[in-house]
Amino acid sequence: MPRRRAAGVAGGGGRVAVILTVTPNTALDVTYTVHRLVPGEVHRVREARHRAGGKGVNVARVLHTLGVPTRAIGTAGGADGAAVATELRRAGIPHELVPVAGPTRRTVTLVSAVDNQATLVNEPGAELAAAEWDRLLAAVRSHVDDAAVLVCSGSLPPGAPVDGYAVLLALAPRIPTVLDTAGPALLAALPARPTVVKPNVDELRAATGVTDPPAAARALRRAGAGAVVVSRGAAGLLAVTGEGTWSVRPSAPLAGNATGAGDAAVAGIAMELAAGARWPDVLRRAAATSAAAVLGPLAGDLDLIHYRRELRAVTPTPEEDPCR
Repeated sequence: MPRRRAAGVAGGGGRVAVILTVTPNTALDVTYTVHRLVPGEVHRVREARHRAGGKGVNVARVLHTLGVPTRAIGTAGGADGAAVATELRRAGIPHELVPVAGPTRRTVTLVSAVDNQATLVNEPGAELAAAEWDRLLAAVRSHVDDAAVLVCSGSLPPGAPVDGYAVLLALAPRIPTVLDTAGPALLAALPARPTVVKPNVDELRAATGVTDPPAAARALRRAGAGAVVVSRGAAGLLAVTGEGTWSVRPSAPLAGNATGAGDAAVAGIAMELAAGARWPDVLRRAAATSAAAVLGPLAGDLDLIHYRRELRAVTPTPEEDPCR
């Protein structure tokens, strides 16, 4: 992995390089806290919270919290789209939202207070017209020259081309790219050779048909991914790269809402790519941000004390690679 300019340093013409995140299927995240989630029962909501969401927006929020220059690009339509824009302004997260005719979708998280278990209900999103997709591409083009890293995250909305992420990645041929998506969108993007892809175990298995995570990750690398970082829940992260294979576990068991942990890991990966770091330092940062997100109340939040502690405590372990 070659050295790159760090996020926040001056780029061409004295401009500040940022980590650019793209969320084609932006959402209004709604989190309901209930005493205990019981299927088939009526639940009284103890607390309801609304904020701008979608995986790339969560990544940008983590970066903003850590003081890393970032810009979130997404879409917005209807009243919920206006709510997304308002919340991003209030949070101080630099952004550009492409207006679309359809309403911005909602993602609903039901959190059980007694055990911190989270249940997610995600809407698919409104149909995206071809002209709206073109405007999203234009928004990315207008900012990519100022970017140190391009992050593409989340599902593609209905109406977007199945190879939409390949098209987006191709807009950034000279900087590292990180892709966090699943299914056909992931497979169609691999020929664009993303620097890092970050599936979870289930997404990795579904994409490759291979149950062994290291073997499945190697299959994605053969298909075009430069490196693969796999989220494995309580088992931590696995990185299969051209430099070697490493795994890392949290320094201690964690209880909390893991909804945004994968997005926080992507933020950590992007930070280190922007700084030109090599493996396993990339994995260490990803593990620290991911663990700190589990202790945050909402997706995109971090427990900063735990983040700093975890960054010192975790040590990636080399794994034997039978292909090397």
